[in-house]
Amino acid sequence: MINTRTSIIPFAQKINLPLTKSQITVLQINLGRKCNLACTHCHVEASPKRTEELSPQVCRQIIELINRFPQIQTVDLTGGAPEMNYGFRPLVEAAKAHRKEVIVRSNLTIFFEPGFEDLPEYFAKHQLRVTASLPCYLEDNVDRQRGSGVYNRSMKAIKQLNQLGYGCDPNLVLDLVYNPPVPTHSDFSLTPNQQKLEQDYKEYLAKHFQIQFNNLFTITNIPIGRTKQFLLRRKIHDDYLQFLAENYNPATLTSLMCRQELSIDYLGNVYDCDFNQMENMAATTGDRDSLTVAKLLLLDNLDVIKEIKTAKYCYGCTAGSGSSCGGSLL
Repeated sequence: MINTRTSIIPFAQKINLPLTKSQITVLQINLGRKCNLACTHCHVEASPKRTEELSPQVCRQIIELINRFPQIQTVDLTGGAPEMNYGFRPLVEAAKAHRKEVIVRSNLTIFFEPGFEDLPEYFAKHQLRVTASLPCYLEDNVDRQRGSGVYNRSMKAIKQLNQLGYGCDPNLVLDLVYNPPVPTHSDFSLTPNQQKLEQDYKEYLAKHFQIQFNNLFTITNIPIGRTKQFLLRRKIHDDYLQFLAENYNPATLTSLMCRQELSIDYLGNVYDCDFNQMENMAATTGDRDSLTVAKLLLLDNLDVIKEIKTAKYCYGCTAGSGSSCGGSLL
């Protein structure tokens, strides 16, 4: 058992130096909370009942950012199910017009919802990089986390993408994401070795479904959103934070995703990362003013954040081999 009496050192005190931004090259945009699923591990707490989404005004402002700043290399679209929320296709097409890499974080099952059946062809036409959640290569584990029938629909969706060239055409990249089950007791563990687990995924999925993909990303469960609520109900939230803190690895700091990205919510507010967004911890300028997309346009500068805001859940990104939206950091 973890000693819960041990106080958790604040992350900023642990690293003992300001965590600063590199040049901003990535915009990660949360288009809204609408989703056709309600996954147990979702830190966004998205579901079919949520209605919050990007407004036309904020969409136009983000497109202006994409148009104005050539330093942006990647536009990363997330949600909810990003495809269900306003602005998805206008943002894709604006970014591709400027030859940006566009990532869509898809749950795959959206392909089978009315009105979204053309998504696989749309993805291929615009050469979107698809990053899709598949928290295990076994059916029971996936359906337990994401809902009954999700695994089989995901397999069907991947087959559709494979038929269009995803997983073999170098311009059509399909990545899968592994999330471990949310812990139910204090026998915690770090995510498995990413390279080894990727090989296990590829062998199993090829053998049983004749499907292929490019990369597997292993992502640690960050204790916010539904994960935090679950841990609190089990009375192991502080134990889990302590476990992450005890596995802190300073070698991960230089590769943290928050260092080169801006996270934008559907209201146009700007954050250092998606996790800070969900915890309403807005990014600030050197003058401590909260940032919005409108303010970035007014300043005509993406690189105005002096110091990244941190919290105890930052230990989740820096434990062991590290964790990011692109998987392991080491």
